[in-house]
Amino acid sequence: MSFLKYFKHIKTFSVVIIQDDTSYSSKAHKFTLKSLITFVILYTLIVTIVGYYLFIFTGFGSLILPAEYGLRSSDMKKVEQLDEKIQLLVRELQSLKSTNKNLKSALVLGDSAYVDSIRMPQDSLVSDQESRVEGNLLKIFKKIINPETIIQTESISLIKPSEGFISRKYDAGRGHMGIDIVAKEGTPVYASAGGLIIFSDYTLNFGYVVIISHSNNYITTYKHCSSVLRRERDIVEQGELIALSGKSGIHSSGPHLHFEIWRDGRAIDPETVLLNY
Repeated sequence: MSFLKYFKHIKTFSVVIIQDDTSYSSKAHKFTLKSLITFVILYTLIVTIVGYYLFIFTGFGSLILPAEYGLRSSDMKKVEQLDEKIQLLVRELQSLKSTNKNLKSALVLGDSAYVDSIRMPQDSLVSDQESRVEGNLLKIFKKIINPETIIQTESISLIKPSEGFISRKYDAGRGHMGIDIVAKEGTPVYASAGGLIIFSDYTLNFGYVVIISHSNNYITTYKHCSSVLRRERDIVEQGELIALSGKSGIHSSGPHLHFEIWRDGRAIDPETVLLNY
């Protein structure tokens, strides 16, 4: 304690420099305690800053410190890229969760009995149809012949959903559960039969997809569309415009429409049942 008390009373002190050569006189420099503390602080800051930049930018730090104590600029870029990929995966997972939720709802809505039970008032049907521009002669012809028909219940006929040629046929053995119809992007896609749209949204693998539930437990699927024109729970007639063909989704190699027909949970070769093939 006596040393601390003595140290507190020190106000000034002298540093005497004596050279080995006695021909030169000794020199004395006076310092205050305040100036000494200031000098030590400034010296420490300068050494710390200079040392930091030497360790980071010259790579000298990696020679002294272990690799886990610091990251190079190239490593930092890799970390940033990984962080961006993780954020992208999180967004894709959220999108898949939303899609799975919609597909679960589609399975419930896909019950043929539910589709057959749906009827729309004739007035609302006419007003809704008049507000659309379909450009579809088949639909107009059907309306003239039987204007009250909305969904076929006793029998079902399926027509070609889009113009184009088949580039890949149905091959259940290799997991290809439908046909690929090659068509340039933006080609109209029509409902193969009348029914209820139970799914109309974007999916990661198949891009924009439309799924329609028909009577007699039939379901048709339209994949890789560039855009969808009808929403879920919409009732459509046979030949009604529902989407535009494209190449959306990571499983698409070029512009085409992948078309599937299912009945009672089993895929059917579309070429065996389509009327205009």
